[in-house]
Amino acid sequence: MAYSTDNPVKKISQMGASNSLWYYTDGDAIGTIDDDNYFLSSHAELKVGDIIFVNSGGNAAVDILMVSVNDSGSNLDTVLLS
Repeated sequence: MAYSTDNPVKKISQMGASNSLWYYTDGDAIGTIDDDNYFLSSHAELKVGDIIFVNSGGNAAVDILMVSVNDSGSNLDTVLLS
Protein backbone atom coordinates (compact mmCIF):
# COMPACT_ATOMS: atom_id res chain seq x y z
CA MET A 1 0.00 0.00 0.00
CA ALA A 2 0.99 3.62 -0.26
CA TYR A 3 0.20 6.73 1.71
CA SER A 4 -3.04 8.36 0.67
CA THR A 5 -4.57 11.65 1.70
CA ASP A 6 -7.79 9.64 2.18
CA ASN A 7 -6.08 8.47 5.40
CA PRO A 8 -3.98 11.53 6.25
CA VAL A 9 -1.43 12.08 8.95
CA LYS A 10 -3.27 13.97 11.73
CA LYS A 11 -1.89 16.93 13.65
CA ILE A 12 -1.99 16.46 17.41
CA SER A 13 -0.24 19.57 18.64
CA GLN A 14 1.87 22.56 17.69
CA MET A 15 5.31 22.34 19.35
CA GLY A 16 6.64 25.87 19.58
CA ALA A 17 6.74 28.29 16.68
CA SER A 18 7.78 25.92 13.91
CA ASN A 19 7.26 22.21 14.63
CA SER A 20 4.27 19.95 15.16
CA LEU A 21 3.39 16.57 16.62
CA TRP A 22 1.45 14.20 14.32
CA TYR A 23 -0.28 10.80 14.52
CA TYR A 24 -0.63 8.25 11.72
CA THR A 25 -2.14 4.76 11.67
CA ASP A 26 -2.15 2.37 8.74
CA GLY A 27 -1.89 -1.30 7.82
CA ASP A 28 1.48 -0.75 6.14
CA ALA A 29 4.54 -2.04 8.00
CA ILE A 30 6.83 0.55 9.60
CA GLY A 31 9.53 -0.55 7.14
CA THR A 32 7.33 0.82 4.36
CA ILE A 33 6.09 3.91 6.21
CA ASP A 34 9.60 5.13 7.03
CA ASP A 35 10.66 4.95 3.35
CA ASP A 36 11.72 8.18 1.66
CA ASN A 37 8.80 10.10 0.15
CA TYR A 38 6.09 7.99 1.83
CA PHE A 39 4.42 11.20 3.11
CA LEU A 40 5.32 13.28 0.03
CA SER A 41 1.71 14.18 -0.80
CA SER A 42 1.50 15.91 2.62
CA HIS A 43 4.66 17.97 2.07
CA ALA A 44 2.77 21.25 2.54
CA GLU A 45 1.80 20.31 6.12
CA LEU A 46 4.95 18.53 7.34
CA LYS A 47 8.11 20.44 8.26
CA VAL A 48 11.65 19.33 9.04
CA GLY A 49 11.78 18.47 12.73
CA ASP A 50 8.12 17.45 12.98
CA ILE A 51 7.49 14.27 14.96
CA ILE A 52 5.04 11.56 13.80
CA PHE A 53 3.74 8.83 16.12
CA VAL A 54 2.98 5.81 13.91
CA ASN A 55 0.76 2.81 14.69
CA SER A 56 1.54 0.47 11.81
CA GLY A 57 0.73 -2.97 10.51
CA GLY A 58 -2.33 -3.41 12.71
CA ASN A 59 -0.24 -4.05 15.82
CA ALA A 60 -0.23 -2.31 19.18
CA ALA A 61 3.31 -0.97 18.78
CA VAL A 62 3.96 2.72 18.24
CA ASP A 63 7.04 3.96 16.40
CA ILE A 64 8.32 7.51 16.22
CA LEU A 65 9.45 9.21 13.01
CA MET A 66 11.04 12.61 12.55
CA VAL A 67 10.84 14.54 9.30
CA SER A 68 14.47 15.00 8.24
CA VAL A 69 14.10 16.45 4.70
CA ASN A 70 11.29 18.39 3.04
CA ASP A 71 12.19 19.93 -0.32
CA SER A 72 8.74 21.41 -1.02
CA GLY A 73 7.26 18.53 -2.96
CA SER A 74 10.32 16.93 -4.53
CA ASN A 75 11.62 14.97 -1.53
CA LEU A 76 10.26 14.24 1.96
CA ASP A 77 12.29 11.90 4.16
CA THR A 78 11.73 10.63 7.68
CA VAL A 79 14.03 8.86 10.12
CA LEU A 80 12.92 6.21 12.59
CA LEU A 81 13.68 7.34 16.15
CA SER A 82 12.35 4.32 18.02
